[in-house]
Amino acid sequence: MHPLDHHTTEVGPNKRSELQHTHMHEPAPGSEHAAMSASHGAHHDQHSGHAGHSAAMFQRPFWISLVLTIPIVIYAEMIQAIVHYQAPAFPGSYWLSPILASVIYWYGSWVFLKGAFDELRVLRPGMMTLVTLAISTAYFYSLAISFGLLNGMPFYWEQATLTTIMLLGHWMEMRAVGSAQSALNELAKLLPDMAERIASDGSTQRVPANGLSENDLVLVRPGGQIPADGRVEEGKSQLNESMITGESRPVDKQAGDEVIAGTVNGSGSLRIRITRTGEQTMLAGIMRLVAEAQNSRSRAQALADRAAFWLTLVALGVAIITLIAWTIAQGFDNTTVERVVSTLVVACPHALGLAIPLVIAITTTLSARNGILVRDRLALEQARLLSAVVFDKTGTLTTGQQGLVALRTTRGMSEEEALALAAAVEQESEHIIARAIVSAAQQRKLSIPRMSEFEALAGRGAQARVAERILKVGGPRLLEQEGITLNSPLKEAIQQWGKRGQTVVYLVEGQEILAAFALADVIRPESYEAVKALKEQGLRVAMLTGDSQEVANWVAGELGLDEVFAQVLPAHKSEKIRELQQSGAKVAMVGDGVNDAPALAQADVGIAIGAGTDVARASAGIVLVRNDPRDIARIIRLSWASYRKMMQNLAWAAGYNIIALPLAAGILAPFGFVLPPAVSALLMSLSTIIVALNAQTLRKLHL
Repeated sequence: MHPLDHHTTEVGPNKRSELQHTHMHEPAPGSEHAAMSASHGAHHDQHSGHAGHSAAMFQRPFWISLVLTIPIVIYAEMIQAIVHYQAPAFPGSYWLSPILASVIYWYGSWVFLKGAFDELRVLRPGMMTLVTLAISTAYFYSLAISFGLLNGMPFYWEQATLTTIMLLGHWMEMRAVGSAQSALNELAKLLPDMAERIASDGSTQRVPANGLSENDLVLVRPGGQIPADGRVEEGKSQLNESMITGESRPVDKQAGDEVIAGTVNGSGSLRIRITRTGEQTMLAGIMRLVAEAQNSRSRAQALADRAAFWLTLVALGVAIITLIAWTIAQGFDNTTVERVVSTLVVACPHALGLAIPLVIAITTTLSARNGILVRDRLALEQARLLSAVVFDKTGTLTTGQQGLVALRTTRGMSEEEALALAAAVEQESEHIIARAIVSAAQQRKLSIPRMSEFEALAGRGAQARVAERILKVGGPRLLEQEGITLNSPLKEAIQQWGKRGQTVVYLVEGQEILAAFALADVIRPESYEAVKALKEQGLRVAMLTGDSQEVANWVAGELGLDEVFAQVLPAHKSEKIRELQQSGAKVAMVGDGVNDAPALAQADVGIAIGAGTDVARASAGIVLVRNDPRDIARIIRLSWASYRKMMQNLAWAAGYNIIALPLAAGILAPFGFVLPPAVSALLMSLSTIIVALNAQTLRKLHL
């Protein structure tokens, strides 16, 4: 640790970072306001059933309703008859259930009543309308019996359990919907309040993290957190980036590496030059992306809303037909009212209401935890239909940086020795080729000899003395200047490298070539697995690049791509995507999210590599935080898994109503079978629980 690391003064108040309080404008995580913020956009439509709702709006009413429901169930006549017990009587015990049920109706059910009013006000009856019909029918039917207006058995326990289970289901849903956003809010909450800024004299000052500016130099001690995005200037350590990228292992960091605000430092001390603060940080960009995901609507969710709308009309129609038919058959009596009550209770669409939102919420959370940010839910739904995936090359399939891809030596010199000598000559040069050679030697953990008398050879390369040897490193112009001709062992390899569009440099001593190095944009190691996985899923994999045909062919050959589009200008990339679509393909475009924005927008599914601020403004529906192309195959698996769950839930919810509605109406009454309101309520509750549990099984999916 630097000796000045302990010379610290403190400046300014202790307050939360700029990201959380100044730029992001986020309410306190866990508060009702926060939950409402997170969920409001996602359920903006009045008929969606959750306009402006939050988990807190259902949590307290649920617990109160649950406590009040227990004595109602204990004193329910039907329950006593089924279980064969007698609830203890006391003065006024007759009115215990009506009073408690009234509290549950007017307090616990208020959110449903208000939701129904909002839906009817815009003439879009939906889930809240049906829920309100079921609860209100059971409640007022029971009140009429209690006050002697009707004869029969009151159904307070059905109304109470119905309300309690619905509150539980909606609470579960809203918790799931807000979980991805709240997790990021919690991460923002964990950002350090203070940072240690290094002054020009080397001393450090403790300043509020929201007071940092671009180009400030800060010290991050072992175990500390990165206060803002930046670049390591000095020191080596490992950072825990799991909360941002999903990477489970600590990531090595040294001089020149980028670091992300909110990540946790390991055992080393780092000096970091701040590059982005507040709203511009990667974390802020990710939080915006998740907010957009919550605001986007799903085609399947819209389908569920339409289904609820029609179910409302069907339920009312069946109830009216039931009323007329039973009145004609035996007059308006308790049995007729029971049939109508059963019909309206059984039509309660809570299972349908949960069928899609719960799956979407769990999928969004699951993807976010795996470094896949879904900005547009429709993009995730479309992913299962893909037939072709088109990758940009530079920065997507490749690292976007020059690297050593091949090496040949002469005179029996080992590759390690040749690379170490070339790195020794180039170690003080800032040229991109020099950095690539030095980086290759460092990656192989080679011992780089000391050099002296370094001299840059303009337009040709570099020269230096290494272990009393005068060595030169340069390209073809160096050979021309020195009058050196290629020998046959190297000539064939260099011709192959040239056909691939790779840059060739030589290590020269006197008039002799000691080694030749091929440099190119390095293919990401993950790209090989990514292409293989996509092909195993039956997809066609193509590459779209502005690079030369030779370079594109080499990358395509290495990865085994099906198709290559080379020398394509950024403005024409979207045209290539359109051509593929016109041929009948469902196309995903994978790019860096900035230069490829038109192509990302044109594609059926746009996927951006990287989650920086620029990407947040791009046209991708899905963003990969980890820059890992293998996540494309994971997206498709997730899309199929979520689709199957949605269809299973919709089939169950719709199938349940198709069977239960006629039974509740009394279609089998001529055969001696009728469905009591109590059983209707029980079936509705079971349907809701089955749908919720089925959605929860998605959490076991391993991407």
